[in-house]
Order: sequence, then structure tokens, then C-alpha cells
Amino acid sequence: MSQEKPDDISQTQSQPQTQSQPHTQSQSGSSSSSAPGSGSQSSSGSGTLSSVDTIPVKDLGSIPEEPEPQPWGRLLPMQRGFRAHNCIEDDAWFGRDSKCNHCFDDPILKKSPRFATYSKKHFRLFREQNNVYVFDNSGNGTFVDGIIIGKGKTLPLANNAVLSLAEEHHRVFVFIDLMVNEQSNLPKEFSDKYLITRKIGAGVCGEVKLAFERATCKKVAVKTINKKDFPASIGTATRNAEREVKILQKIDHPCLIKTEDFFQTDDSYYIVLELMEGGELFDRVKSKHQIKESIAKLYFYQMLKAVEYLHNNGIIHRDLKPENVLLSSHEDVCLIKITDFNQSKILEESALMRTLCGTPTYLAPEVFTDALTVGYSRAVDAWSLGVVLFVCLAGYPPFHPDVKTGLSVRDQIIQGIYKFIPSKWDGISDDAKDVVKRLLIVDPVARLTIEQALQHPWLVDEAMRKTAESIMYPRESGDAKRSRDDDNDLPTAKRRPGPSKEAT
Repeated sequence: MSQEKPDDISQTQSQPQTQSQPHTQSQSGSSSSSAPGSGSQSSSGSGTLSSVDTIPVKDLGSIPEEPEPQPWGRLLPMQRGFRAHNCIEDDAWFGRDSKCNHCFDDPILKKSPRFATYSKKHFRLFREQNNVYVFDNSGNGTFVDGIIIGKGKTLPLANNAVLSLAEEHHRVFVFIDLMVNEQSNLPKEFSDKYLITRKIGAGVCGEVKLAFERATCKKVAVKTINKKDFPASIGTATRNAEREVKILQKIDHPCLIKTEDFFQTDDSYYIVLELMEGGELFDRVKSKHQIKESIAKLYFYQMLKAVEYLHNNGIIHRDLKPENVLLSSHEDVCLIKITDFNQSKILEESALMRTLCGTPTYLAPEVFTDALTVGYSRAVDAWSLGVVLFVCLAGYPPFHPDVKTGLSVRDQIIQGIYKFIPSKWDGISDDAKDVVKRLLIVDPVARLTIEQALQHPWLVDEAMRKTAESIMYPRESGDAKRSRDDDNDLPTAKRRPGPSKEAT
């Protein structure tokens, strides 16, 4: 491995200039110059050019300029206060020291309590024989994809690798190897606007990758759906996709993921969504085992308000589960957003049902029993939210393979069989349990509606609602909030049928 080396500095040494003098002929019959000159042409009696005579020459143009060096890699920021870095030189230092090639000197960083955890010379990025490496010089650690390098040690850096500083989860940069062209298969209009990087999620309908808007370095999430995964639906999906995404782009609720852009090729759809830094609710439940009841209530209230908005505009989600609930931050008190709503329109009903039935844990009983006959209503979303609340409060799903009864998950759902395990539920309030029970009623007519759930005593909690509203509408005045509550429709899209007529 190469060691730190000083920058190469090119200097031009000036040469003394002398005033040009006219040449004199030393011998008769010899030329004063072997090179052509400029000016008027005149012959001497001997047939040679005089010392002041010249002949015209062809113009070779201006002195050529050296082409600007092109970057071989790029570090894109994942935290406010850091800036993008184009890797042009083969060796660069990063840290608080002003002598570093990339100095952490933004005022936002200097005010952050994390600033003191960065070393003066934190890490070094260098390239040898087209291989990229990162050298850890820090006291608190440099991490590559969650793996600590160790002070004085070096690790290779692959395309889309994430660099964390001082803490494993404090992701600061993502490295883009510009010598690797992963953009080649993407639509040109997409590549011109966004730079796609690492995979951050996956589901039955496609995978999600982190991307950056080139003009602003803004982080977004890009969901890619392969049309070949849904062969029966390609024709209708292609015809309907753009129309449906336009509707999604008009959806305007703080607890619903905003669709920012849309592209498609013959093979795939690319849906650009706002990025939620806190990840999936599923991962939060898994890491904490159980979510505190007060926090679960805060999240659940936001879910209900989001689904209420969808239902008021004729949209049934049909795939509500913790993987489709995203968190804005890693803090407990935070905004949540529901994603993947209305994708059934893009993928067609038959394709969605085929994929969902492979993982039925959150599906309502009538999806299995009535989907192909009388159909089902928005009550399916109320059931799914009941399962999500159960999982948040208890840390385990109500319906799962049971070796004791021998019932499949599907049969347990159809019969509405689940159990409150005392060790998990003893600390949960009776009101919370009542909400779960009334949402997990097999008969959709008897099941609690979204509106009824919002009026349940457990959710009529003024302190919680005040916190939720401040998160959902942080800059909104009371008058504006009252006006919004009176008009809970799509801002520009045509309103769809109401409760008496379901639009799917």
C-alpha cells in the first residue's frame, strides 16, 4: 500500500526574454531564414529573401488547453453538513484539519455534538492500480458497511459502500465508483437526473435503492418493479401505470409517502419516492422486541389518519404491514409514513393477489373467502391495521404456524384464532387490547371501521394527538389545521366514490 505523499505541484520557470533583432546575411546567395515568415514578399537581386521579407503561413489555431481531469469516484453525503467530494487525485485525506483535502468545516457540523468525535485526520481515501482503499486514522473508528476498519488499518472500498464515522450507525458517505457503470441499463432521462447507489430494501413487488438527485444531492428512494415478474399483467399495467402514478403524485398527506417521479422502460418501472431515514417499522419492532404502548399509540394514530385519507379518496391499500410503514428517524417520537399504496392499480388485481397470498399474515379473512365471489371492501385495511397494532404491542404476529393445532396461517385468519400471551400482554392496557380485538373480527360488517377506531377511548388521548399533530404539521397554524380537517380530499385529483361505493 502506498503511504501519504505530498501533492504534486507543477511550476513553470520563467526564461529571460531578449529583444529580437533583424538577421543579416553572412554570405551572398544564402537565405536569412529557413522557415517561412509573414508579411509582404520581395526578392533580392540574388534570388533570396531579404532580412525583412517574409512569406505567409497557415494558421494552426490557438494553443490547445489541457482537458480537465475527470473524477474516478465520488463520495456523496448522507448527513447534513457534509458535502459531496469528487475523487480526482489518487490520494485524499478527510477530517477536521484545515490541511485535509476534504475538511469537515461546515457550520452545521461545528455546532453538532458529534463534531468532536471526528478526528483531525479521520480517514484517507486512495487508489492503486484502479483499486480503491480507505485507511482509518481515527480515534473513534471508521466503518465500511458497518464493519470497523481499525486505526492504522486499510480496507478495500467497493462501489456503493457506506462509510460511517465514529459510530457504526452514523452513516456519512456513500462511495460511488464512477469506473463501474451501473447506470447503463437505466432510462437516460432517469440517469440524467438521478444517481442510483446501494440497495436499501426489497419486497414482493421489487427492490428499493438509495439514489441522489444530481442537481441538489437530495437523497431519494427508487423502487424498481420488473414487469417480467408479472407476465399476466404487463399489457394492462403498461397502459395504466402513468395515469395511476399521476394520481399518486397528487396524494398529499404527511403520513403517506410522496411519489416524486416516475420512469418506465420496456422491462421495468422506476418509482422515485421520498426517503425515510428511520427505516421500516418491522425492523424497529424486531430490534426492540416490543414497542412501548405510548409510542405504538402515536404510530397507530398516524396510520389511521393516513388510511382515513386514502379511504376518503376511494383508495384501498390492501397491503398494510410493518414493512410498508416507514419511520422518519431513529428516534421513538417521529413521523411515520405508509408506502406501497395503490400499486395494485399498476400491477393489476390478479398479480397483486398472487403475490400477497404467498405471505398472508396481514390479510383479512374475506380476501381468502370472498375475493373471487362477492369481493371485499375497505374493511380489509382495518383488519390489517389490527394485525400491525398487535405486532407493535406484543412483538409477535397473531397468526403464525401452530404445531399444536395444526392449523395453517390461512385457516387461523379465516377462523379468527389468535392468543394473547400473558408474558407479552400483561403490561398492556385493556383499552389497547380492546382496539385489537374489535379490529380482528372476522365479519367485516361487525369490524371496527377506521373512523370508529379514531374515536375509541384508547385513541382519544389529547396529549398523544397534540404530539402527533405537531409532528405531522410542524408549521401549520390552528386555523389552517381546521380548514384542512374540513377538506380531507386529494388536492387536485378528482374525488373518487365515497363509502357507499368502493373504488379499487
